[in-house]
Amino acid sequence: METWRTNSGESPIRVVLADDHTLVLEAFKTFLSGQVEVVGTAQDGRELIKVVRDTKPDVVVTDISMPGLNGVDASTKISQYLPGVRFVFLTVSDDAETVARSIRAGAHGYLLKSSAASELLKAIHAVAKGEQYFTAAVAGVVESELSGEDPGAANDQLTIRQREILQLLAEGRSMKEAAGVLHLTPRTIAFHKYRIMEALGIDTNAGLVQYALKHKLVS
Repeated sequence: METWRTNSGESPIRVVLADDHTLVLEAFKTFLSGQVEVVGTAQDGRELIKVVRDTKPDVVVTDISMPGLNGVDASTKISQYLPGVRFVFLTVSDDAETVARSIRAGAHGYLLKSSAASELLKAIHAVAKGEQYFTAAVAGVVESELSGEDPGAANDQLTIRQREILQLLAEGRSMKEAAGVLHLTPRTIAFHKYRIMEALGIDTNAGLVQYALKHKLVS
């Protein structure tokens, strides 16, 4: 079986996989075995950051909806200290906002979990060569986003830190628990929470959860 190689042809493409479902993660790892070098796996966004920092892969293939920190915000953080890493998002969502947010975060590829397995290899190969690969099902959104048109609603009102806090709170964590995850004080979490509510025009905890669900910050 052919092993995909990087531009230099000297070594196989090094890949990190991230998905919060163990069976899905193992299936992708098994499928890619022998065709690329899977150097690490993760099941949430924070673990993904650590694994990528430790392994420095060529390509990250990640789900978007993951606990603690979603794949899009995790990729943004990774790009700040490893700008050469290429990202392929592999998800169930084909809605315009999610696709657009991924592109704005620096996605080099975007696939649906309903795509053929062979398409994943094509995407990894393409982005490792410096190209882009977006599945045909999201082509219209990609074209609108890359041309500078509004594809319908990608939401940029919140900072990455605010989205991190919103995701943790929407997952049911207390402000003290969120503070522990982010190594902040509960007072700082409370400050951000009310700034988020003010920015979004939301005045209840239920409203924050509904916003997080609508914008795919939690599943």
